[in-house]
Amino acid sequence: MATLSVNSHFAVLLIWLGYWMSECNNIGPSLDDDLLSPYLYGHSHGPSHSHRHVRDCQSVVNGNVTHQTWPASNHTGVPVAESKVFISNVPGTTRWVTGHITVVHDPLRTVSVLEPGGPGGCGMNRREAVEETARAGRCLYAQNGGFFGTKTGECLGNLVSDGVQVRDSKGLQNAQFGIRRDGTLVFGYLSEEDVKDEANPFVQLVSGVVWLLRNSQVYINQSIEAECDATQETGNFLRFVDVVSARTAVGHDKEGKLILFHIDGQTDHRGMSLWEVADFLKGQGVINAINLDGGGSSTYVANGSLASYPSDHCVSDPMWRCPRRISTILCVHQPHCQPEDCSGHGACINGHCQCQEGWSGTGCDTLVCQPPTCGAHGVCTQDGCACDAGWRGEICSQVCDLGFYGDGCNQTCTCTNGGSCDTVHGGCSCPIGFRGDSCEQECPLGLYGLDCGKECQCQDMCPCDPVTGSCNALFQGEKNQSIQRAGHCLANQMFAIWSEEEAHKSKPYLSEQCWLIITGLLTSLLLASLVGHLIMCRRAAAHHPGRVDYSYVPLTEIGACSSVVRGKGSQPSRGVFEMEDSDSQDELWSGPR
Repeated sequence: MATLSVNSHFAVLLIWLGYWMSECNNIGPSLDDDLLSPYLYGHSHGPSHSHRHVRDCQSVVNGNVTHQTWPASNHTGVPVAESKVFISNVPGTTRWVTGHITVVHDPLRTVSVLEPGGPGGCGMNRREAVEETARAGRCLYAQNGGFFGTKTGECLGNLVSDGVQVRDSKGLQNAQFGIRRDGTLVFGYLSEEDVKDEANPFVQLVSGVVWLLRNSQVYINQSIEAECDATQETGNFLRFVDVVSARTAVGHDKEGKLILFHIDGQTDHRGMSLWEVADFLKGQGVINAINLDGGGSSTYVANGSLASYPSDHCVSDPMWRCPRRISTILCVHQPHCQPEDCSGHGACINGHCQCQEGWSGTGCDTLVCQPPTCGAHGVCTQDGCACDAGWRGEICSQVCDLGFYGDGCNQTCTCTNGGSCDTVHGGCSCPIGFRGDSCEQECPLGLYGLDCGKECQCQDMCPCDPVTGSCNALFQGEKNQSIQRAGHCLANQMFAIWSEEEAHKSKPYLSEQCWLIITGLLTSLLLASLVGHLIMCRRAAAHHPGRVDYSYVPLTEIGACSSVVRGKGSQPSRGVFEMEDSDSQDELWSGPR
């Protein structure tokens, strides 16, 4: 395809078109009379068959992959993009076309799919001129994007704008263009799973119709088989492909630079067919490309001003041509970070996220610390491993030091008497013989063992050793003093009770004191009697000092004599030892004189 110099006649035409465009800005909306849609109005946008059908029908060379990916260029030098105007003839025809090719050096940071009028436009079925949306988005260059319902304003196909999924086509198989979070360019047919991939999600995504180039080869016939389903507003699907009209497309070259393509035209009169567009892009070194909305929707804006020649007539005066209010646009802007806020973990500087400490990735959305770095006892955070309660260390592999517990092991245990502290919640496990929240209580008297759960078995309910339960226990310190105080108290209480009982007993006739007095008197009398008797004995011995005579009479004679006399029946006579009434005691012991 040859590019020709502009002759004087064509220069005049351009001047007239420029004047006409300036007038268009003041006229108003278009009539939407240059419609170019692949599907009939009232029918669903897209084929009815599934992604599996597309996969099964494609060439075996492509295997099961129904889309192509390519790493995006990330040149951050100035300018952000280069826009070129071309005026070319179409090979094999007498037609001439004018248009724009825009080369974007860093698609991930400088290209966005924008909703009409800004965020929320699709939700309101809003339609807006490319100029208005481009100004709101501060676009350096912009062109129309995806298809929409000309009567309802509904955005059609898949749509992701700056990381936000605006619309889900539910698996409709139309050609797609997208940019993933890591900067990968995607062209082709996508399953629902591809669209909703969360591992490397789309940050920009828009649906077109017809995959023009696949791996530098024209892919239109395969696209017709994949996407054709019904007739469209200007005829059937083949007419949509073959008719000359204004066209818009997007693709990439071998360096990963994004190529925005736009030509002016009017359906059936000026412009290119999709076959011609594919050949043109292939000649420009484009590898993969899809077709976007065309006809009267085809619009190009540079620095906020209309730079293309619309094909729709104006509502107010059909003599003039006015840009159509359309749906989504492709916007080339100064470098933006993806996401713009760097996921809240960094600052966007010249389109690149400067991540905070602990975060990495183009969008500062990846923790430097990644599982399983922190093992089973911690989680990764921007500050490194956040350990579970009771664990510490750089990778949460060490339990808390003795005497500490909790988050960060910064709480001090309160266990006493050798109790062990739980490293998680600080609870105390008491040794045998102690109990209490802090093991501060020794087992009460009468109990022993773990948690003081056993009763002593000592005789008379005596206390036992709180650890072993031995009845032969010695107590020290406070417990010993307690036992002494208790014993003293019990003794006093027992004596008081005994005294009270004694006081209530029936008292004898004589008191104890009286009995003592009587006993003393009797003892004194007895002693006096004994002394008196001794004195009399001594006196008697003093009056008869020579009386030592005595008579000897055999007992046998005395007994015989007595028995003879009694046997004769005589009067009982006095024995030898019987005294006369007149005899004195002295005479009893008298001997011969």
